[in-house]
Amino acid sequence: MQAVSRRLAHRPFAGGAQIYPSSYLKLLYEVPDHYHGIDDRRYSSSLATKGMGHLARKGTGGRSSVSGIIATVFGATGFLGRYLVQQLAKMGSQVLVPFRGSEDDPRHLKLMGDLGQIVPMKFNPRDEDSIKAVMAKANVVINLIGRDYETRNFSFEEVNHHMSEKLAMLAKEHGGIMRFIQVSCLGAAATSPSRMRRTKAAAEEAILKVLPEATIMRPATMIGTEDKILNPWAQFVKKYSFLPLIGDGTTKIQPVYVVDVAGAVVQALKDDGSSMGKTYELGGPEVFTIHELAELMFDMIREWPRYVKVPFPIAKVMASPREVLLNKLPFPLPTPQIFNLDQINALTTDTLVSGNALTFQDLGIAPHKLKGYPVEYLIQYRKGGPQFGSTVSEKVPTDFYP
Repeated sequence: MQAVSRRLAHRPFAGGAQIYPSSYLKLLYEVPDHYHGIDDRRYSSSLATKGMGHLARKGTGGRSSVSGIIATVFGATGFLGRYLVQQLAKMGSQVLVPFRGSEDDPRHLKLMGDLGQIVPMKFNPRDEDSIKAVMAKANVVINLIGRDYETRNFSFEEVNHHMSEKLAMLAKEHGGIMRFIQVSCLGAAATSPSRMRRTKAAAEEAILKVLPEATIMRPATMIGTEDKILNPWAQFVKKYSFLPLIGDGTTKIQPVYVVDVAGAVVQALKDDGSSMGKTYELGGPEVFTIHELAELMFDMIREWPRYVKVPFPIAKVMASPREVLLNKLPFPLPTPQIFNLDQINALTTDTLVSGNALTFQDLGIAPHKLKGYPVEYLIQYRKGGPQFGSTVSEKVPTDFYP
């Protein structure tokens, strides 16, 4: 075959040009008319028309398979992002990871998929052309961008509201986006005492106005290895031996395991489009007061519970200086941990799943209870090592130390 092709390559034609007639190429290399394009059943896309049928292609599954999903996950370098990227990659999806900081930020995500499956892409959230570039080849857009505190450069309104609205508008202009999923927060409402939750509610309204078929996920406070509630509490206790209890500790919340939230997003992509245009409230199976959740933390780190109750007015006064000085000082201020003014305002009301809301059960997911494996990461804060003690109620023997 190679000898025949060489003879054809050196055969002279009129004008001295050496060309290959298309008939010879087809004869020698059996090139199909459509070059294995969309008319070839083996290579055709199984993505359904918007709102109809399954988005993910059925098959053997696994990281080396092809699910048919090419997802741009904005905010993938955050807490929820790493778990969502892992689950998307596990089912054979290609994940485009926009990031705006150092190239080290998305590096840990590349380990979650096969070669070329996780694609970090530098972008500027304030540049529309940059956003279009990172979603150019995608058929799914998932927005995890959000902040529970303000900085000198980014306000609640810009991050939680305007960026989300911009993503929805550009996804609509794209024309090839099959699913748009917005991750909001439980308790998002225009009347919430929390500015963050008010801006999340405004984002939901703006997105549904642009894309009525978008799916809204409202997770409760998420618990996991990198969470922003039990970790700061345990760090504070380890340093000061007590925990400030904002208010009287009776505020009710419904914390949820972060892996379950990631699973809910993936499950919405796997369905036949029935989740499009709907809002899901994702709360855990148990309701905790702030005091009860703190007790769970103390039990896991094997420390005696010690609290200092801080009434809401005093807590707000302690957290206010950062908000007042935020844009007045020429340098950035530290990230708030325990005394975050917006979170203190949010704790003035209970945050629970509504009685008539769509939940995990509507997505076919049974969420984990927190006690046990979901909070096992807290053993890193035990002062005597991971095996220190058995329960917080048992005294350590006097001969424990040599």
